[in-house]
Amino acid sequence: MPQPRAPGRKKTTGHAAWTAPWARARWRSSERAAGGELPTEPGNVVHQGEDLGRWVRAQRLGWDKLTTVQQWMCEQVLGITPATEDEKPPPRRTQADKWALNYQAAKQFYEREGHLQVPLKHVERIVLGEDQEERELRLGAWIGNQRSRAATLPPERIEQLSAIGMRWTST
Repeated sequence: MPQPRAPGRKKTTGHAAWTAPWARARWRSSERAAGGELPTEPGNVVHQGEDLGRWVRAQRLGWDKLTTVQQWMCEQVLGITPATEDEKPPPRRTQADKWALNYQAAKQFYEREGHLQVPLKHVERIVLGEDQEERELRLGAWIGNQRSRAATLPPERIEQLSAIGMRWTST
């Protein structure tokens, strides 16, 4: 007869609560590692429908999200190590960052043209930071979107755009 569990306690199986895909990919990876090297790039080895290279890459990039036991298994059993800072992709830009970039483009357009009557298909080039990275932003579409969303924009954004000549009706 099974032992009753204390109220609020979850049933455990004696090992970490891993998702089925993680456990399945780990198993296939260990089979592959026993016979040679694991792939490090997506698309190189597909084993029983599982892209092992993609799985290995995901473990390396998401190392901090793995449990301690998963990290140990990856390192000691499979020979997988965490990705270095150089291997990690740059962080995604937030919506606030994207808005700020488009605002910078709008300000640049206004300073050059003296108005914000931007043609819908206009693309504005801006230069970012010390490394002089050049970006092309679809300013005309963005201005149109700001006008159509005027009722829901935060007051500080409306003030910023108004200060550089934004006309809120497209006449």
